[in-house]
Amino acid sequence: MNRVARLMAIGVAAAVAVAGCSKPDSSAAGSAASAAPADKKLSIGFFGFAKANSFAQATWAGIQEYANANNAEATFLDSNFDGPTQVNQLQDAVTSKRYDVVIVQANDGTAMVNPVKQAIAAGITVVVEFTPVGGKYDTADPQVPGTINIIDPPTVNGDGLAKLGIDACKSAGAATGCKVAYLQGFANYPLDTARTKAAADALKAGGAAEVISNFVGGYTPDTGRAAMQNLLQAHPDVNVVIGSSQALEGATPLASGKKITFVGNGGSTQAYGFVNDGTWYGVYSVPEKKSGAKAAELGLAKARGQSVPESTVVCTTLTSFDCLGTKASLQGQTADYSD
Repeated sequence: MNRVARLMAIGVAAAVAVAGCSKPDSSAAGSAASAAPADKKLSIGFFGFAKANSFAQATWAGIQEYANANNAEATFLDSNFDGPTQVNQLQDAVTSKRYDVVIVQANDGTAMVNPVKQAIAAGITVVVEFTPVGGKYDTADPQVPGTINIIDPPTVNGDGLAKLGIDACKSAGAATGCKVAYLQGFANYPLDTARTKAAADALKAGGAAEVISNFVGGYTPDTGRAAMQNLLQAHPDVNVVIGSSQALEGATPLASGKKITFVGNGGSTQAYGFVNDGTWYGVYSVPEKKSGAKAAELGLAKARGQSVPESTVVCTTLTSFDCLGTKASLQGQTADYSD
């Protein structure tokens, strides 16, 4: 999830593979309105979270790499985490017909429904990447007919973070009476709201004695440091802290000398380092560069008349460890972006 999000892991085969956990193509997703000639250079518009965001930069690196190797050019349209700006950008792109393929990393999945429908109606191939477009945050299934979806459902992300959090409690010898703090990303941000609720509910169901989820950690070391200061004042006996990897980079030094362990969300090189040296218990690591490349692969393939899967779940398709990164499961793995 600057460095994910407003601060929210190479290569991909040239042939389009339909993985076992990807939904088969429907007539809407499987055929382009008008297939582009095989030798035509195509244009991709990437509507990402923010250019300054390291997670979106990983997506962008994957998109660029695949586009450059497959007769396409790509452009990053920077909404800087602003939902209305992103809506306007996509509507303008539909009007200008500048792009053959658009890859949407939605800041507000509900608000992007209408412009995505407009793009589909205009014959533009639309790939929904990472965040669902629509009002449901627990599925990778298409919520707008005709879209290609390569998604990490926020509720699945929250459940995964909770599993790592409960395991961190056990690892720290606090399986009973474990107090867990979940630092929200953005307050009232649809993706974060769904993820926070899923994580808090799963932590309680998993046996956490107390779950604290009213602190906003954001997606930068500075906001994470501030949240950790407030958390420690109110709950000095906290055992496990979960939050965006960027936020935890700022929070971790404040735990020096305390029996606190951490679970990060976002598989940067820094996060991998903290896990590998034992400072953090684990990290939810989405292979975001690979996901960006796959989004470009599927979008270009459909625009050129090939059939593609309409739904792909990132963590069960593009990783060997379901995104649940611990010191053991990260052995041999390499992060594909840095904060």
